[in-house]
Amino acid sequence: MIATLAYAQDAAQQPSVFQSFIPLILMILIFYFLLIRPQMKKTKEHKNMLAALRVGDRVVTSGGIHGELKTITPEQVILQVDDKVKVKVDRGAIARLVSSGEPTS
Repeated sequence: MIATLAYAQDAAQQPSVFQSFIPLILMILIFYFLLIRPQMKKTKEHKNMLAALRVGDRVVTSGGIHGELKTITPEQVILQVDDKVKVKVDRGAIARLVSSGEPTS
């Protein structure tokens, strides 16, 4: 009889299924707000920056090359790095926009 009462008390203290998932749900929410959401925002800003590129803009590539955009296609851009030095780069490799402007010619 004592064993039966002890077992009944153990069963009464078992957490419900919902209570078992609360820590998991909290961890998912924390990861979403601290990691996933900011990364999605940064990706969206980079995509908008790439869509707004214009000839004459000064940019920096992900490899650290500074240059001025001379030609823009949907997949690639041509950067003028120095006098008579042009480099063809994938459009997605542009890391940031330094300054925007119209070509001087």
